Amino acid sequence: MSVQEVFGLAPVIASLGLAVIMLWAALWVVRYARADSMMRASMRQAVRVRRTWKRLAPMAGLSVTDKTPTALASLSHTDGKAPKPRVLIPALKVKPDRFGVVVRAACLPRVSLAELQKAAPYLADAWRCTRVSVSQDKPGQVVIRGVRVDPLITRTSHSPTGNAPKEMAVWDIGVDEYAQAVSVDLAEVPGVTVAGLPGFGKTSLINRFICDYAPSPAVQFAVADGKVMAAHEGDYADLMGRLFAFAGSDLKEANALFRRLVRLRRARSAAIRKVLRRKDMWHGGPSVEWPWVVLIVDEAHTFFRDHKGSDKETKQLAALAAENARLVEELTKLGRALGMIVILITQKSTGDAIPTFIRDVCPVSLSFAQKTTEAAVAALGDDIHEWPDANPTVLQEPGYVGVAVMKTNGMKGFTRVRTPYVSEAESADIAARTAYLTADPADLLAAQLPGIDLSKTDPGDGSVPPLAA
Repeated sequence: MSVQEVFGLAPVIASLGLAVIMLWAALWVVRYARADSMMRASMRQAVRVRRTWKRLAPMAGLSVTDKTPTALASLSHTDGKAPKPRVLIPALKVKPDRFGVVVRAACLPRVSLAELQKAAPYLADAWRCTRVSVSQDKPGQVVIRGVRVDPLITRTSHSPTGNAPKEMAVWDIGVDEYAQAVSVDLAEVPGVTVAGLPGFGKTSLINRFICDYAPSPAVQFAVADGKVMAAHEGDYADLMGRLFAFAGSDLKEANALFRRLVRLRRARSAAIRKVLRRKDMWHGGPSVEWPWVVLIVDEAHTFFRDHKGSDKETKQLAALAAENARLVEELTKLGRALGMIVILITQKSTGDAIPTFIRDVCPVSLSFAQKTTEAAVAALGDDIHEWPDANPTVLQEPGYVGVAVMKTNGMKGFTRVRTPYVSEAESADIAARTAYLTADPADLLAAQLPGIDLSKTDPGDGSVPPLAA
């Protein structure tokens, strides 16, 4: 093709380019018009980030000078003078969401993860963000997360889908301070502790957990609620249809429930190799016939409190509380591989509320607002002293209702997470629609091995039920 022909096609090429630009602009306008106010602000912010980046990067020390000329530059300079050095800046891809922007940047020599992390405060000011974080995405690329609106003080809600979860035992908790989803894998986890002042989000957190897993017949729930006397009272009244067992604050009633679950644990221990052909349920996951059993102990201090007194009634209560602690200890220490988990909820998870021999084997801990450092340490461990910004004592303001601090094994530091609100009406609806999935795990086990008689197993004597030959 001759030069004249190429120049002759220039108007066509220019027209095509203009058409592409106009189409992109039209699509952007449509998305902008359909977005809510928060998303629109983020879209404008994304445009500003792209537009100002070439000027901002060198000022923030995020550029590098390339003194080696390209081949084309060398050929274009025939006067013997060396081409001018090029100033390179990282290439960006910017994507907005409701809280701000997610920016992916390509690294350059001497402009990579460490340099971008150091410049994060400057980027936050320039991009008008509450905070900016920089993390490794993949080799040669980083992710810069800028939040315009603080996710921790932006209240959110969650509507259960009514569908079974795609990933069993992955607990979706909420979003962190950078609006990134926070979840924790509860497979192989024996126990979870949840602490915090009344009215700061503990109940809503557990509501979401139950509602998200209620549509799966491979999960069965039992609750001991120390706040109420009867099942029709309190926070779990609307969820009763999806619970295979419930006990109120009466220590005898709770003791009977804990004994029932210990009998189940021992029966499962005796039967697991025969039924599942393996010694750990999580190696294949839960099933309808062998479901994941979740025991929720709300206001746990009610069931474990040490009763002081010499009268007969007080001694009986003290004996029941001591046995309750021993039974729950067995469930947390020995139930993990058998597909059983205990979630303990209290205001202050000090040793008098949750005995340390139970609390210390629970690798996942969450705490909503606390009044004292002592309570924060009891809930999250001594390491919380080294992370003052994450201390739950700073979460006592009304704007932080629903915000928790989380600690899991293997995680450095602590995560602050905004948990969503789940309405009582939606909780009741999910429980009603999934009530037909409720089954007693003991009955399911007995149906597979008729030789097991759980009623003959006394948690006090260490026996296990006999298996059919």
